[in-house]
Amino acid sequence: MTNQISTPSVTILAGGIGPERQVSLNSGKCLAEALELEYKVNLIDLQGTSLPEDLCPGETVVISVIHGTFGEDGQLQKILDESGFIYAGSEADGSHLCMNKHASKKSVAERGVRVSPDIPFTDPRSINPDEICKQLGPDLILKPTDQGSSVALFVINGADQLEKALSEIENGNWMLEKRIFGREVTVGLLNGVPMGIVEVIPYGGVYDYKRKYSKGSTEYRFPAVLDLEIEEEIKRFARLSFYVCKCRDFARIDFMISEDGNPFLLEINTLPGLTPTSLLPKSASCSGYDFQSLCKKLVEPAINRFEQSKLSVLSALA
Repeated sequence: MTNQISTPSVTILAGGIGPERQVSLNSGKCLAEALELEYKVNLIDLQGTSLPEDLCPGETVVISVIHGTFGEDGQLQKILDESGFIYAGSEADGSHLCMNKHASKKSVAERGVRVSPDIPFTDPRSINPDEICKQLGPDLILKPTDQGSSVALFVINGADQLEKALSEIENGNWMLEKRIFGREVTVGLLNGVPMGIVEVIPYGGVYDYKRKYSKGSTEYRFPAVLDLEIEEEIKRFARLSFYVCKCRDFARIDFMISEDGNPFLLEINTLPGLTPTSLLPKSASCSGYDFQSLCKKLVEPAINRFEQSKLSVLSALA
């Protein structure tokens, strides 16, 4: 008699407690609709920081689309590990590192990836605007080190604007980054392999929260039209960053290409948006994936890990 290993159900965790909650709910709904054609799917709106008590790690794999706070910073991944769940996406350490834009940029810069210079801080009153402008230049980006979707992003020119922006924020995890002028691009990766490069062209020049989620406020070109040398360097930087930062299964990495043709890494997204119009699906479409086939690819490694763990248990019992 042969032991049959049944395919696990797929549990999608969406929502969460952070400022990107609504974006996450949209991702969860779209992902569920795509996966329901292939798997038994359970979509959960997570409204706290604990897992539902009726979830069983022996019956389901988990994929989270909780962007930002709790979902993308390693906290949820740690809970999933401690509870014995097999899940899609990066593990706790990689998630925690990539959520901190300053720390992840520092890690990849040490391996030769070009990054935009930045200064992290927690207390706005500790910042001397004149000194910062001398150090990084007058054109700056002020943003949280540990949020996504360009939440609370300030575009600054000069010490006076910096002083005003600092007066508008509270203590927290912040960073000031030298603004790179040029072309903004992003590339998705599946199992560490870069897909197509997407160029993001926001009307008004800055890809902030409003332009990300307001219809008609941003143009996208995919695949981006780039010189071969620039394209190859972006993909090399993306592949290297994926492994240096211990990403797993999938990610999306953002770059600015300066006016003299040098790509600078901005940040690594371990749980990028997953609606059909999000950037990761645009990148994947350049490599021949429609939205449904991409979603299947995202959960396949977790399904395989689940089945391998079951086989290991059966082998041990044999």
